[in-house]
Amino acid sequence: MPSSLIRRGIWAIGVAVLVSALVVAALPLIASTRIVRDRIAWEMSAWSGFRVTIDGSPRIEVWPSFRAILSDVTLSQWTETDAPPVVEAERVEVDLSAMAALRGDVVFSTARLVRPTIRVHRTASGFFLPAIPSGGRITRSIDTARGVVSADPAKPDLSKLPADPFGTVELRDGRVVTTVGGKDTEILSSLTGQANWAAMNSNATLSATGIWRGESVAIDFASPKPLVLFAGGAAPVTLSFKAAPATFSFDGVASVSENAYFDGQAKFAAPSLRRVLEWSQAGIAPGAAIGAVSVSSKVTAGAGRVKFENTTVALDNNPGMGALDFSFGEALPMISGTLAFDTLDLRSFLSAFTPLAPAGAAGPGEIDTSFADRINLDLRLSAAHATAGAIQLADVAATAQVKNGLAVFDISDASAFGGNIQSSLRFDRKPEGTQVELRLLASDVDGGAFATAAGMTRLVPVGTGTVSVILKGPGKAWDSIFENADGSVTATFGPGALSGLNLSAFLKHTEQGGFFALDDVSDGTLPIDGAEIKATISKGVARLDKAEANSAKYKIWLSGIASYTGRGLALSGGVTQLDQAATQANGQGPNQSSFFVGGTWRTPFISPISRGVSGE
Repeated sequence: MPSSLIRRGIWAIGVAVLVSALVVAALPLIASTRIVRDRIAWEMSAWSGFRVTIDGSPRIEVWPSFRAILSDVTLSQWTETDAPPVVEAERVEVDLSAMAALRGDVVFSTARLVRPTIRVHRTASGFFLPAIPSGGRITRSIDTARGVVSADPAKPDLSKLPADPFGTVELRDGRVVTTVGGKDTEILSSLTGQANWAAMNSNATLSATGIWRGESVAIDFASPKPLVLFAGGAAPVTLSFKAAPATFSFDGVASVSENAYFDGQAKFAAPSLRRVLEWSQAGIAPGAAIGAVSVSSKVTAGAGRVKFENTTVALDNNPGMGALDFSFGEALPMISGTLAFDTLDLRSFLSAFTPLAPAGAAGPGEIDTSFADRINLDLRLSAAHATAGAIQLADVAATAQVKNGLAVFDISDASAFGGNIQSSLRFDRKPEGTQVELRLLASDVDGGAFATAAGMTRLVPVGTGTVSVILKGPGKAWDSIFENADGSVTATFGPGALSGLNLSAFLKHTEQGGFFALDDVSDGTLPIDGAEIKATISKGVARLDKAEANSAKYKIWLSGIASYTGRGLALSGGVTQLDQAATQANGQGPNQSSFFVGGTWRTPFISPISRGVSGE
């Protein structure tokens, strides 16, 4: 190769390197003279549709990337000059095109908002959203897309969508605030995220993390047709929400038009439903709620209604199936549906929405009926096996209904204690206060098992019987229901035994005279042919109208009163010998021993009145 050609090549390379070096060296000078603050602000305004102001002087960096660093940046509504800015950022870093800068143009590829404050307001639908700009390229692109969607909502012509480039927007350590009483209230803090949208007609993704109500949350969103979605059309959407209290995901088709709808598969999971309700500040968790819950369902939503079909539910690892319907057209949201479980804790399930159980550590048994101000409820529940406190149930059919201040919780059919159980619990909100009514009918049940579940261990009829309980009282607190209740208790039992009574020892003590504790004669069981109890309850005091147990030789009876408030007893009773050999010669009837029962429910004592029957 001739040396002249080599020299010319070296000179060409040298000139190219020199030109490149001069261009790089000149970029800050060019930027400082042509890409001035107002030019950047104008371009940001043209995109966003907001009035952009930059108080600080731009700083230009060339390495490792060509970018402008702006300080004290605000985005405000053009028409509301006195309103606070929609967005305020301590710093905005804008990645620029070097070649466009040399031509005197501003072309953004990435914008990073450092420590921004985004101001939102509550909309009529209840969501918090920022102000909508009145113009800008994004708004115009959405308007153009809206025309494309309106022309053919089912199959819009995607080739007619605007193809303007957009880029990436990043948020670092931001926060979201709203105005309450003239002061800014923080909704979301530590907001960090990134939105990627290469062009208006391309797919878009959003990933963000932050702290909401003291919990770290993460949101991911993606759609292949975001512009169609923003224009009110239907577009595929994937959404996920993750936080310690709960996770949620949706994969399907959505529309955010005036007639918005969703159709797809949704999943929800939470380690504690009560924690979720408290965190969300739903205000419908007055008592202890169930623990872990997960839901997977096909969701169809639109026109104020959400339907959950083919729903799989797991409550504390107890799986169930069913369908649910949420309606929002009335003054209060309405939840209705049917759920079927293999096993279910009825009390904890209903406590998530009702005051079915006392609040425990949350208060002294106060009944919170404010849930009736928040939702209407109509649920049908069934379970092969269920528990209601310590009671084991099988083949349960139950309902939960809340509407117009009246809450009713029924077990219409269930097997328990070898028989059948039906119960009803009503909370009726009235101007004078909440009234609570409890009804229970236990048919053909094992009396011993039923009494044990009810906490009764003294003089319990062991045998098949039927028990009916009706109580009604004020519902300010749980104790007040029983302390001031009116109602009745009836029970009948067939052949069996009377546990907790050694009759021979009892009669022997009455013959000897002097009072004695019932515990002294509780080490026996008396076979009986049947027993019957009838009691009237008034203001928390039970009056025994009839309490009899009959055996082959004896009839045992009681009458008097028992108080719930002081647990006191004031009863009279007797043991009558029925066999004819004991009949008195003068024809006055069977021999009888009478006594008085006093003390308390826990420690009753017996005081003989007459001694007509001798102990064996």
